Amino acid sequence: MIHIAVCDDEPYMSEQIKALVSEFFRKKNREICLRTFAGGEELLKYGGPIDILFLDIQMKEIDGMETARRLRADRFQGFLIFITVLKEMVFQSFEVQAYDYLVKPVDEAQFEKTMERCLASMRSAGEDRLLVQKGYESRIIRKDEIVFCEIIDRKIYLNLTSGEVVDYYERIEHLETKLDDRFFRCHRSYLINLKHLKGYKNGTAYMDNGREVPVSRLRNREFSSVVLQYMKNI
Repeated sequence: MIHIAVCDDEPYMSEQIKALVSEFFRKKNREICLRTFAGGEELLKYGGPIDILFLDIQMKEIDGMETARRLRADRFQGFLIFITVLKEMVFQSFEVQAYDYLVKPVDEAQFEKTMERCLASMRSAGEDRLLVQKGYESRIIRKDEIVFCEIIDRKIYLNLTSGEVVDYYERIEHLETKLDDRFFRCHRSYLINLKHLKGYKNGTAYMDNGREVPVSRLRNREFSSVVLQYMKNI
């Protein structure tokens, strides 16, 4: 499911974007969850997942640009598409990593063109992201953010670069199939991201977040070979 949000203080504009989004994904036969927000303050209070955000630049109270700055500062990683009447405002969008912009009144053909590119980018980005399902909630985590993964009592613990630890239920063997060559199963209970490996000595991998991860004797020789190969390829 793709989580989509529309934030615009003009109800008729929100309804137009909602209709365009719904029709586009209906034709793609893709399931979406669509939410609307009447302003930046309301959006900033929302803590749920957003994959694509349509954000009006000119809004009362907190404008779209300031809303975007605060979202990015709070680690929002979704695709940001601005809605604006002023094309010159778009030059400021680079600082908040906007994906694209739509000029009011929104042209349906231009909307579809933007969405086709966005969907293609999402597929490509998905290869470098991990979808974590926890109960009824889902979260997308960039693989580069993962320092190492640990399993304790059938629960996976993802140790992230931010210091946050995300836990959820999954078999480590299943997780291993979703990861790429950056990750190595150094122990039956650990997967490490070689990008964050700082050193290795006497059966212990030293990670760049200060944590130490055990390397089993059975995987010691393979570990050394994998690290050397990884170093050659970066």
